[in-house]
Amino acid sequence: MSTGFSTTQHQRAVAFRRLHELPEPFVVANAWDAGTARLLTRTGYAALATTSAGLAFSLGRPDGRNLVSLEETLDNVRAVAAATHLPVSADLEHGFARDADGVADTIRLAARAGAVGASIEDTTGDPADQVRPLAEAVQRVRAAVAAARALPFPFTVTARADNFLYGRADLDDTIARLRAYEEAGADVLYAPGLPDLNAVRAVCAAVGRPVNVLAGVGGLAGASVADLAACGVRRISVGSGLARAALGAAWAAARDILDGGGFRTVAQAPTYADLNRMWDGPPAVASPDPRERV
Repeated sequence: MSTGFSTTQHQRAVAFRRLHELPEPFVVANAWDAGTARLLTRTGYAALATTSAGLAFSLGRPDGRNLVSLEETLDNVRAVAAATHLPVSADLEHGFARDADGVADTIRLAARAGAVGASIEDTTGDPADQVRPLAEAVQRVRAAVAAARALPFPFTVTARADNFLYGRADLDDTIARLRAYEEAGADVLYAPGLPDLNAVRAVCAAVGRPVNVLAGVGGLAGASVADLAACGVRRISVGSGLARAALGAAWAAARDILDGGGFRTVAQAPTYADLNRMWDGPPAVASPDPRERV
């Protein structure tokens, strides 16, 4: 019986799961639209993820305040997944749902949009109280895992403990949360904003599932892939880093013009012809053949 999912998506899901089993960690690049998905694919990454911050910034909105809708997020996942042959994991923030059943629905919708994995945060989106109580967060992870297991391919659920992003510099509580999410069935564990390699090492030693680390920020700004590998990390992401780098370059060029610096920064950018060649030709992957259903 047809499930509506293509064999291509199944293959991507298996490939993504296997990347977490390699002897060395891999870097997942965060794309925020179809163009960056194609660029990063051609650069040579093995997998992509979306970024809620990159998407929010591209829409002219701040991140983390419930200002981007589920529909907009799914449209973004769909666009990124259609622009690449690589596995795509969706940044689903807090699941866009009031309760655990709603989180399960969001996982199913992300899979329909082309994702083969997703991250679920223990945040609320409420600036007055950003981190959920542990019991409630565990229920939501458990529901996400149940929905993922019911899919006809190995959908990878990443559970996030976001303490350090919101001023709760409590490593013990962060580890307790990650252990609880592991017990709830999460495939990958993630605590963005860890302050240093010692904290990364402690997290990796405390859990039995692959750990994803946010690199290039804070105390990990100078850490290399080899440094993180030595701590036991299995997956590395840059979150909004590439989006911020792109926006920062545009901002610098715009300020350079207004501040009397001329057009030197613009002149250093890739040429019109170079970027046209980047997008030239067919999409990175053709739309799935409707006959290829599993």
